[in-house]
Amino acid sequence: MQGVAGVARRPIAIVAALVLVVEAVGIVVLNAVMARFVEAQSMSLDGLDPDAMVTGTWALGIVSGVLLALCATVALLAAVRDRRPGRAGRALLIGCAVIHGLLGAVTVGLVGWGAFAFMMVVLGLIVLTLVAYGPSAREDTPDAPPAPTTDGEPTPA
Repeated sequence: MQGVAGVARRPIAIVAALVLVVEAVGIVVLNAVMARFVEAQSMSLDGLDPDAMVTGTWALGIVSGVLLALCATVALLAAVRDRRPGRAGRALLIGCAVIHGLLGAVTVGLVGWGAFAFMMVVLGLIVLTLVAYGPSAREDTPDAPPAPTTDGEPTPA
């Protein structure tokens, strides 16, 4: 018998992947706009070269977008395969969840409660994806290998 997590894990992972893709595009666009402002006004921070500021803004946007797209890919693969992500995929999603939690705390003061709510929704989707495809999720899948015996005899190959 499957619980709510067993039935809803695919849609949760798909929605998380879609939201992460939208967020990746949004981050790249936001950094592109900031880079254009820095370039147009020749802004610098504590005497740094304005061209270095523009390059750094572009680099941050592209790297952040690629990492978010990678997290979306991990969540989408989990949904398509209906299996939990591998160790590297779980570590990537956990890191993404931690960053969303920290950025959510910062956005309350800088941007407002709407941005905080968005960050917490994304955090919740990532955590739900991780929890729904937790260790007990393998028991629900029909192709999971049988558990080893505990009576001291080796399992048949």
